[in-house]
Amino acid sequence: MIYSVPNPPSPCKILEFDPEKCTGCNICVETCPLDVMLPNPEKGREPLVLYTEECWACGGCAEECPNDALTLIAPTKQRISAIWIRKSTGEEFRVGMAKVPEPNTRPPLGNRR
Repeated sequence: MIYSVPNPPSPCKILEFDPEKCTGCNICVETCPLDVMLPNPEKGREPLVLYTEECWACGGCAEECPNDALTLIAPTKQRISAIWIRKSTGEEFRVGMAKVPEPNTRPPLGNRR
């Protein structure tokens, strides 16, 4: 049994569910690399967001939601650098994205010969 307050108000609220769209599939819970959410014990209800301060704001949960029921709210009190751009192509990447880029296999500049 879970003894916690679901989706408590917090100064770092980062995720917002649309209860009309959320089916309780928990894909967002499974996608999150930091486990900031738990499945709701009531079937068909949105997950419980328990650790908002641990969220990286990567957006993987919102991107993977099949019903577009989850919105990532921009953090106001914290700086997050989970986005980077490949200089050579201008491609934008972020932590938790669905289509992961090919890894960089080149050695660091100091080790090249």
